Amino acid sequence: MKKLKIAIKVLVILFVFIQFYPVEKPVIKSKNKNDFISTNKVPNDISKILKTSCYDCHSNETKYPWYSKVAPIKWLVCHDINEGREALNFSNWNTLSDDDKSDALFDIADAIKEKEMPLNIYLYKHPEAKLSKAQRENLISWFEGLAEEL
Repeated sequence: MKKLKIAIKVLVILFVFIQFYPVEKPVIKSKNKNDFISTNKVPNDISKILKTSCYDCHSNETKYPWYSKVAPIKWLVCHDINEGREALNFSNWNTLSDDDKSDALFDIADAIKEKEMPLNIYLYKHPEAKLSKAQRENLISWFEGLAEEL
């Protein structure tokens, strides 16, 4: 019993200590002049899906939940956002060449087809971001159509 109490105390102290480990949160910027939605004729239904299911990780408009302030969860959240933005950042859309935009649009459609996006770990705390079959089909069709226009 004494060993269990000591172990719990050590874990609590460790938990408190890791809260002070610095992690650089990805920057939030709500007005992005090169943003995908604001610089393209995106239908309202597509725009709403993107904001709900994609923009937290794939734009500079991340909405951090309360638990993103608590280590070690904050490390995972920041890591996933950084990776998401590196792979595709809708806030920087108009900085891409037309070829890169076309490739990105086909990649987005493929990720949606393969149900790679949104990530399951994201859906766990954001069930509203889960895409229905109809939403998936609508997004795939729209993204592929836009890619072919480029």
